Amino acid sequence: MAFVEPVALEGRHVRIEPLAHEHAEGVRAAAADGELWRLWYTSVPAPDKTTEWIDIALDVRQRLGAMPFVVREKPGGDIVGATRYFNVDAPNRRLEIGHTWYAKRAQRTAVNTECKLLLLTHAFEALGCIAVEFRTSSFNFQSREAIARLGAKQDGILRSHQILPDGTLRDTVVFSIIAPEWPAVKRHLVFRLEK
Repeated sequence: MAFVEPVALEGRHVRIEPLAHEHAEGVRAAAADGELWRLWYTSVPAPDKTTEWIDIALDVRQRLGAMPFVVREKPGGDIVGATRYFNVDAPNRRLEIGHTWYAKRAQRTAVNTECKLLLLTHAFEALGCIAVEFRTSSFNFQSREAIARLGAKQDGILRSHQILPDGTLRDTVVFSIIAPEWPAVKRHLVFRLEK
């Protein structure tokens, strides 16, 4: 049995469900809202690369135990983004939440807060994780601020961590939440959603 099994998570504002090929059109439409693939520091699929992006995500799920998700906005059910459990380290009960992006209309709404609450609750309370990590490009200031607002602590910066498709080097900012911090972080996220 895999450490991370397919699961759907549902709250008041969003439903998170395992990524599948039938989500291609919804993923394409969500990425088009804001032309997110044009942000050089993200990995959002361009319209003509959506199928390839899904194939890669599902391959990583099969080979490495990751779990890619689509995010549906409620009550309408439109796909407004994607996120993923990955870098799964079952023996050490750790994983990373990332590859997260949202359509422009879903940014700075309750969508991200509730997605993270659902994913973190499942990670800490169902999977028994001792730590959950977040990583982003040092140039993705919006993402860095959003991760810090969740209550994650910055662990450090991995310099020249990745070679991007255009050949530039990415510095990666690493954040985490550890199990003893989870009750306070959870309370904070619930409070933010109630406001």
